[in-house]
Amino acid sequence: MNAPLLSSSVPIQPRYVQMATRMADLIESGAFQPGQRLPSVRDTAAQEGVSVSTAMQAFRWLEDKGLAKAKPKAGYFVRKQRQRIALPLVGQTHPHSVPLVPRTRADVLDRDGRKGGIAVNFTGYCPRDSQLFDEDRLRVAVARATRVHRRTLVDYSNVAGTQALQNAVAQRALHLGCSLRGEDVVITASCMQAISLCLMAVTRPGDVVALESPTFFGFLDLLESLNLRVVEIPSHPRTGLSLPALQLALDTQPIKAVLAVPTLSNPLGAIMPLAEKKALVHLLAQYRVPLIEDVVFNDLLASDERRRAVKAFDQDGSVMVCGSFSKTIAPGIRLGWVDAGRWKDQVATLKRVQGGATNEVMEHALADLLTQSAYESQMRRLSATMKARLHEARRLVSAHFPKGTRVSDPAAGYSLWVELPVALNSMRLFEVAAGEGMSFIPGSLFSATDRYAHCLRLNFSGAWGDAEKKALSRLGQMAQTLLVAQGPSPEDVIS
Repeated sequence: MNAPLLSSSVPIQPRYVQMATRMADLIESGAFQPGQRLPSVRDTAAQEGVSVSTAMQAFRWLEDKGLAKAKPKAGYFVRKQRQRIALPLVGQTHPHSVPLVPRTRADVLDRDGRKGGIAVNFTGYCPRDSQLFDEDRLRVAVARATRVHRRTLVDYSNVAGTQALQNAVAQRALHLGCSLRGEDVVITASCMQAISLCLMAVTRPGDVVALESPTFFGFLDLLESLNLRVVEIPSHPRTGLSLPALQLALDTQPIKAVLAVPTLSNPLGAIMPLAEKKALVHLLAQYRVPLIEDVVFNDLLASDERRRAVKAFDQDGSVMVCGSFSKTIAPGIRLGWVDAGRWKDQVATLKRVQGGATNEVMEHALADLLTQSAYESQMRRLSATMKARLHEARRLVSAHFPKGTRVSDPAAGYSLWVELPVALNSMRLFEVAAGEGMSFIPGSLFSATDRYAHCLRLNFSGAWGDAEKKALSRLGQMAQTLLVAQGPSPEDVIS
């Protein structure tokens, strides 16, 4: 099917983004110096002819990008910039779909889990630092649910989930810009199970699924287990999935579904602009291809405007939105959810026939936690903590890793994507680091091919103290040593 050119369907960016982008250009060009006070919110609103709230959104956008810093009762100031670190490059991916064959993903992860000598672990994809969460609040909620709903311990639960949690999820979805009905939400054992049910509802073995590249290695394992083929769509480290590349793939490949994380993608941490999220819905509607959207990281952003999901622009139920709260409330609460749009009945049936009933007591506890007023303040603290960690980690990478290393710069989240000089194989670095009690995820695990063999992902959701900072510096020194030992590649010499 031939669709109109994508550029004609992309809406104009919101006004606050246009304003913020202009200010960002002035900061980047040096017109505003580090530490200098920016124009006040009210003056900016008057000059631009917009409301104070719109101007405030623009300044918050700059703050999220790490370009500005708010000082109480003083206004916004240009943040003192760390040494500039280049973002990872994004090139062309394989133009055709490929089958997923057993690779080293499970071997690497299993081997890492079995090593008793790993002292510093940068591999996680769930938060592991208990200081990131309010454990007392969690224990109180679980104890209250056990006491109030003790009957549920000796009875079967509703297959779709408890009404309390369904409604709590629908209420939280308002912060994603989504108007969901509680009765349409299916509670699952995890976000990954929700995605699995969606894939089974819209694909059959041998079908082609499009997904971002690089992508979360768990998606590749899941697609492999379902005997699906993949076509990888290149992603920009800031703006995510390339819509022109996706349109080309839709024109040339029999794609049955798109699986994506448009907000804080894993591993890049990219965020699709709102205009492109809306354009994505429009594009897929033309090809009648469903989108399976993972929103597990959205709440880590500071404002509802930036959290807004692609599902918010869905008009006909073509977007299947999946989430969980293991990244925001507690990893140990293994519950996810899905609103599968037009496929809600199929997904509910798949959950039932697979015996996927979830624990009602934990559902009531999670519903309690989600509807507490402290949730938003907890998200702000969690986001601020992780932004500070990522900021410091980028500085250490810049100081200690080989010249030419590029690093992602996500607005929030737990991980950094590091692109080493192409001569360096991150699997070799992985082996050397393991010998000194350090671990990370090699880049080759994030693709169906060996495209990212010189990349790696570092996760900072575990302990973060002097030992971890020294280990990160030491990891960079190891990379330096390996690069010197094998010599630069022709690509490095040219660059």
